[in-house]
Amino acid sequence: MRILVVEDDDRVARGLVTALRNASYEVNRVATAEAALRAPAADVVLLDLGLPDADGIDLLRRLRERPAVAIIAVTARAEERERVRGLRSGADDYVVKPFGIAELLARIDAVLRRTRTARAGAGPEPALRVGPLTVDVEAREARLDEAALPLTRKEFDLLALLAGRAPAVVSRDSILDQVWGASWESSSRTLDTHIAALRGKLGSAVRIQTTRGVGYRLLARTEPD
Repeated sequence: MRILVVEDDDRVARGLVTALRNASYEVNRVATAEAALRAPAADVVLLDLGLPDADGIDLLRRLRERPAVAIIAVTARAEERERVRGLRSGADDYVVKPFGIAELLARIDAVLRRTRTARAGAGPEPALRVGPLTVDVEAREARLDEAALPLTRKEFDLLALLAGRAPAVVSRDSILDQVWGASWESSSRTLDTHIAALRGKLGSAVRIQTTRGVGYRLLARTEPD
């Protein structure tokens, strides 16, 4: 999963790039609008609206011409009229500085989920594979070394979410929102229980790694931390 960070503040950019790479995203950073337009294709653009060489809204509109990309405006402009302007200009979401990395990861999850949903008419979703694990989302079946995994409905939903984002980190809030929905506020301990149950069923071939204070990611045993 490729993320383009468009941010002219070196300190802010370094923090974003480090956090996103720790979450296993492929990250490219540029500091100007001109460089953003020349940058390689990305799945998500994190766009600072206060750039030195162009108006961020104008750049947002130009990036919006690329239908496959999701755009999150990342800015210090907190006023409602600015948020509305950004969203109407094509941003998929709007994050106001300062923000926490867990919140940002959750928002990235959300815009990617919407993007995948919009593309769903293109054909059946392929099976997800992480090492010896195969997750068939359409058939709601999971197999480990070709043996069927006995999973509850929520265990399957949780495993499919992690496998679909592997090896990136999925935030706890995003997991709770997508797997438990409206009832997620009362499900935090339930998530811990389901993670423990999945770890027991996956054994040593595939592991669920905890990123403390953020969330979880799914890794084959051969993949580095």
